[in-house]
Amino acid sequence: MDQKKIGSFMKELRKGKKLTQEQIAEQFEVSNRTVSRWENGYNMPDLDILIEMADFYEVDIRELLNGERKSETMTEELKETVLMVADYSNDEKGRLLRRMHYLFILGMVGFVMSIVIGALGLENTSPYEEIASFGLGIAFGMVIIGVIFTSRYAVKIRNLKLRLIEKMKQ
Repeated sequence: MDQKKIGSFMKELRKGKKLTQEQIAEQFEVSNRTVSRWENGYNMPDLDILIEMADFYEVDIRELLNGERKSETMTEELKETVLMVADYSNDEKGRLLRRMHYLFILGMVGFVMSIVIGALGLENTSPYEEIASFGLGIAFGMVIIGVIFTSRYAVKIRNLKLRLIEKMKQ
């Protein structure tokens, strides 16, 4: 997939409708900078936005992904399939964000525990010292997990996990 070619095609479609990047950004509820990145081939829109774009520009989703016009039109069945894939993708993102939210709350609770113990001057007394250390450990661990989950390696880690689960089933 040639992102530069796709971006040029998106720009061509936008100019064909005599629209600015700002107007497109409003249409698809993204920033002007995001539209610029799409058109310059640095980023690609999410699948659900690609589907909206195809409808908006009255082109086939395959045309958008190929970065050029084709004579074929998208069948309703293909369109429904692509929409189902987009919904699935959005559901996966939602689940991941919920997990991250819970992990960050747990980290925040640990951090607050440590701060409260420190503010009360109890960090050097026996049971509170361990609780404060444990709270900071949880907070630090959640920050590390957050960095991993939001990095490009999250997908690789998830795929590795799925492969290991498949091997264990065999």
